[in-house]
Amino acid sequence: MLESRNYAPPSDLVPYVRNFFVFRANLPADYMVLDQLVSESAMIRLILKGDWFARYGEGEWRKKGPAILFGPNSRGFSVRSRGPFVVVGVALRASGWAGLFEAKADSFTDEMFALEDIWGDCIRSLCDDLLNGSPDDATVIAAIENCVRERLATLDNYTVDPAMAQFEKIARDDSTMRVADAAIQLGLSGRALERRCAATFGMSPKAILRRSRFLDMAAAVRGISDPDAEERAALRFSDQSHLNREFRHFIGLTPGQFERVQTPLLNAVLKLRHDGLS
Repeated sequence: MLESRNYAPPSDLVPYVRNFFVFRANLPADYMVLDQLVSESAMIRLILKGDWFARYGEGEWRKKGPAILFGPNSRGFSVRSRGPFVVVGVALRASGWAGLFEAKADSFTDEMFALEDIWGDCIRSLCDDLLNGSPDDATVIAAIENCVRERLATLDNYTVDPAMAQFEKIARDDSTMRVADAAIQLGLSGRALERRCAATFGMSPKAILRRSRFLDMAAAVRGISDPDAEERAALRFSDQSHLNREFRHFIGLTPGQFERVQTPLLNAVLKLRHDGLS
């Protein structure tokens, strides 16, 4: 149902972009996809075909677009789409956040925004160029790369936070590490780590590590990670009750319920993460 492809960024954008991706779904016109997103990265998504809506309350769905910034996810972010769609996205690195945005990342957590309202002319030009036709992946991604470069030049701030780059790696590879130990390893006080994580990741270091452990286990439940990874992920939870609490917190389901429901968009995010590009 959903085809996904991941693309590595060019070398000059590696400090700011984790990867580019393309999602395509050739669905019947009346087919509804209802899912939740939980991603390690804030995401830019350009909706080339179809409409995406996000839920902001009981029965309240809002649409932004066609170029959307999905802020950092502290828990499941409910989205829906109807019919076929083509989405091209950019997974952003927390450590390079200041190069692309004037406001801190915690101003965007668990929200979505029209990117045109933030980046202005380069997004308007991008949408004008890409929405009138059927460009191939390479053409779309090259255009987005140039828009990211234009944004970097506009802010004239190419700063990358090396401590947060290290913390990205800790969260991915050693998410059971205690926050106090991570602060020591990074040469930061606990308070400084909290401030810098809020500014770049959009949440606390504890929440970042907790989310990473959930994503590890969700990938294992979905069969996206290998058996060894599944065993390692299971060891990160003290017992079944703890595991249940974490799944309910992030996606509102128990692991057993999660196994039985369809989550095509989340599956694509988990696959993208597992492939090592995100």
